[in-house]
Amino acid sequence: MHLHVHLESTVRWGTLREIGAANGVDVPEDGVSFGSFAAFFAQNDLVRACLRRPGDFRRVAYEFCEDEAAQGTRYAEVSFTAAGHGERVGDLDMPLAAVLEGLEAGQEAFGIECRLILDHSRRRSVERAWRTLDLARRHDGVVAIGLAGDESHPGDPFNEVFAAAHDAGLHVVHHAGEGEGPASIRQALGAGRTERLGHGIRILDDPDLVAEVRERKIPLEVCPSSNVALGFAPSLDDHPLPRLRDEGLMVTLNTDIPALIDTPLATEYARVRDAFGYDDTVLADLAHGGVDASFAAAKTKTRLHEEINRWLAAP
Repeated sequence: MHLHVHLESTVRWGTLREIGAANGVDVPEDGVSFGSFAAFFAQNDLVRACLRRPGDFRRVAYEFCEDEAAQGTRYAEVSFTAAGHGERVGDLDMPLAAVLEGLEAGQEAFGIECRLILDHSRRRSVERAWRTLDLARRHDGVVAIGLAGDESHPGDPFNEVFAAAHDAGLHVVHHAGEGEGPASIRQALGAGRTERLGHGIRILDDPDLVAEVRERKIPLEVCPSSNVALGFAPSLDDHPLPRLRDEGLMVTLNTDIPALIDTPLATEYARVRDAFGYDDTVLADLAHGGVDASFAAAKTKTRLHEEINRWLAAP
């Protein structure tokens, strides 16, 4: 189960170099290193500069399915900034349509089920958020929309967009409580209408909020290695994941930006196991939480729970 991962941050470095060369963009041979949110935004700018043609978007979506399936992922909800790409290339629908084609082909080829979440940067305009909603309404395969990006930018200007998304039958998922504190979580849970918390690790700053989220069974999409790489946690050993679990919160394990930090989902599970001494029962519990938190159909959830149980029972 993979619920918090950005398609633009899953692109293989070899693929990015090939696409960049074809589109006249120079991509470093060995990738980049970074340790801040600003550097992360700069890297995202590089990826965006490379992705220009329909085949570029189809390829990265197809390879996402291949890479996820190869490490055992059976279901993923992957985020994509569709309206931003569409405005950049001068064709609002093309990037999303191409990504959906790539996901469809990848699902058939590799036996994985994928749904798409359209994200919108808090730094960008409300008008673009409305365009994101319009894309989500018009394209099958989109399961949710939500806010991403720098949480110092408020979510309130977008409240009407997400009320309309809710009325249209779309799910809503916001990033909150990563860079900013409990106020960002409260906004997301209230007028923002979020059904899950992207990251949410700052919830521990407010015991009353912990109790509320626990009572409401709001899932947290926790991404430990990303939090460390971007400076939101000092180290993996000091990450609040164990405390979130100890508080009885519904925690799911994810990667966020796997290609940028060389941490696919299987590696994230291995790192968490080693850092916190978790056994297979705890890892299975994290996976079960991901199934329960997902927007998958009931039949799919039943199948995924059964597969996790078979893995846990295997000798």
